[in-house]
Amino acid sequence: MLKSIPQRLADELSAREVQVAAAIQLLDEGATVPFIARYRKEVTGGLDDTQLRTLEERLRYMRELEERRETVINSIEEQGKLTDELRHEILLADNKTRLEDLYLPYKPKRRTKAQIAREAGLQPLADGLLADPTQEPDALASQYVDADKGVADSKAALDGARQILMEQFAEDAELLGSLREHLWQQGVVWSAVAEGKQEEGAKFADYFDYNEPLKAIPSHRALALFRGRNESVLNVTLRLADEDPNTPRSATPNACEAMVASRFSIKDMGRAADRWLLDTVRMAWRVKIFLHLELELMNQLREAAEAEAIKVFSANLKDLLLAAPAGPKTTIGLDPGLRTGVKVAVVDKTGKLVDTTTIYPHAPRNDWDQSVAIIAALAAKHRAELISIGNGTASRETDKLVLDLLKRHPELKLQKLVVSEAGASVYSASELAAREFPELDVSLRGAVSIARRLQDPLAELVKIDPKSIGVGQYQHDVNQGELARTLGAVVEDCVNAVGVDVNTASVPLLTRVSGLTTSLANSIVAYRDANGAFRNRSELKKVPRLGEKTFEQAAGFLRVMAGDNPLDRSAVHPEAYPVVERIMAQCGRQIDSLIGDSAFLKKLNPGDFTDAQFGVPTIKDILTELDKPGRDPRPEFKTAEFKEGVEEISDLQPDMILEGVVTNVTNFGAFVDIGVHQDGLVHISALSDKFVKDPREVVKAGDVVKVKVLEVDAKRKRIALTMRLNDQAKSHATGEISRAPASQRDKQAVNRVNRDAGSTQSAMAAAFAKLKR
Repeated sequence: MLKSIPQRLADELSAREVQVAAAIQLLDEGATVPFIARYRKEVTGGLDDTQLRTLEERLRYMRELEERRETVINSIEEQGKLTDELRHEILLADNKTRLEDLYLPYKPKRRTKAQIAREAGLQPLADGLLADPTQEPDALASQYVDADKGVADSKAALDGARQILMEQFAEDAELLGSLREHLWQQGVVWSAVAEGKQEEGAKFADYFDYNEPLKAIPSHRALALFRGRNESVLNVTLRLADEDPNTPRSATPNACEAMVASRFSIKDMGRAADRWLLDTVRMAWRVKIFLHLELELMNQLREAAEAEAIKVFSANLKDLLLAAPAGPKTTIGLDPGLRTGVKVAVVDKTGKLVDTTTIYPHAPRNDWDQSVAIIAALAAKHRAELISIGNGTASRETDKLVLDLLKRHPELKLQKLVVSEAGASVYSASELAAREFPELDVSLRGAVSIARRLQDPLAELVKIDPKSIGVGQYQHDVNQGELARTLGAVVEDCVNAVGVDVNTASVPLLTRVSGLTTSLANSIVAYRDANGAFRNRSELKKVPRLGEKTFEQAAGFLRVMAGDNPLDRSAVHPEAYPVVERIMAQCGRQIDSLIGDSAFLKKLNPGDFTDAQFGVPTIKDILTELDKPGRDPRPEFKTAEFKEGVEEISDLQPDMILEGVVTNVTNFGAFVDIGVHQDGLVHISALSDKFVKDPREVVKAGDVVKVKVLEVDAKRKRIALTMRLNDQAKSHATGEISRAPASQRDKQAVNRVNRDAGSTQSAMAAAFAKLKR
């Protein structure tokens, strides 16, 4: 028998069955992954959030499989065809593909040619020729001619028998499994440009004459192929490795046809029916089996590519959400523009909007001096500390304006930073922004978002649909339901890892807290508005419809920063406050003197404070929180300084060394914003002098890095960069990248850069450009 779901999950997670069973029970009871990972370590044996997310996803799949298994068994049983052997095979099916293979012969379907042939009484003819190939097909078929049944002659009888055998071959579960694996291992994907689409589909030029083994195609190239096919630019086909898609299929049976023949003991031994049977095998392979498996395997490739793309998007989103916050500093947000002007918004230390205006420093109005004066006046009036500049159109020109401001008014002590404005326009036009700023122009709302995302990226970005933040590859091509569910989990994990100030948090931020819904988040804000700031966590229980279960899930992640109880600003859960009281009693110290005394806390033995509910893992967490209550896990704030005079792609020169910000990490490298309105690509081979399997081992979104320009293709808007600063730019004579003596490997980096940039930048760069506009 197939193992139970907890047993299978335990094997996949390399965990104990008791851990998995406990986690499943908690999830079924409504507990969230962040809550279980943080506050139920003793129950699950310390399963972390990554393991729990995997468990949650696989649990969903396995339960769907069990539901489908029950449906299949009931269907076959209703047909009266369920044997003990078939039931046993169905019960052992450990994935949906195997289960559907077994169900295929019994699956209700439209009336097929094979069914019509069976109704005409041709099953014995098919069985007879397969069982005894010494029989002469025409002679045997003549016995089944019956005009009343639609069998006009021997040829019609043989055609019907062939249809029966072809269906039988195509519905053999064991054979399908073997053929599927062979095709996966030996299949090659070919693509060619559709007739007359060369110019229209230029962005897919790398795939106009392309082939790669099916099992080796990375996700970004697979998604590029599918997009090209969907846009009718590419013809994409699957062939066996020894087949040429440009010539007719060989008359020689291929390996797959041989596997079909072998399965049913069909051989060319010179017997009367051998040739007829071999032709039947060939037709079954080409007309039924191959077409079915090609569709299935291409779908498998697409699903795997989508899963990998979602994984990449998730990793980048996590890095972006957990980027270093500038903190509670009054900030001026600038949303750059040329003809329409630069939109200006000032937000105070809490993110509250206090002033707005629009300036016109650039062409056609060129009100440079007046614009500098306006920003200086706003900075002085509101005692601003930071200027946040969006990185879209006119960003570098606006950056120059601010540089001039800093030179003219050093007394203001302002610091300028350029931030990604991806998704700001989406927020500006959203219902949320309209409710928050009903009287404010849409473009000015964008400036508010640009200012706030510098203060606290997480708090601001949760207001935007994760798909619109622009850190994925082909995010619009993948399964949108799966993408939304996965990205939602990432946002939830990030918000709860940082914690939320219940007295300042917006509804979107509160909605992402463990256990809270949008309705409850609105209730918390309404209660706060009506009654003033929360003084302690217990007061949350007074919020309408916030019951004990919700309080249990949410309380540990909600902070009361200046309340009655110092523990309320920490990640210590209220249910564990008695543990802290026990620590205080044994130590003879009050909470105020205990908090922050690292030397003393390190001397304490967690085992001295355990009880039936709280074990050593939780006690260790409590002591860590007492040392640094509410510690923010995000890194220290820093930013890149773009090189002056390098503002357009035309300003770039090979071997130029620049500072930039990593905007996106893919499986083949990292995209870096170097301040020229087009991100450059550091191919995986150019990330380090050491071998890099996963680019995230070296960089993540938001990192400030130094790069060297290797090659610039202004026409195609491609910039090849390297983080190996000893590398030399592409040689015009050889077309290769020149390495320092210490770095001789991978001389085809630029070629791979171009190929991989072509598969992703065609869509990604366009998406970034659109968002920046």
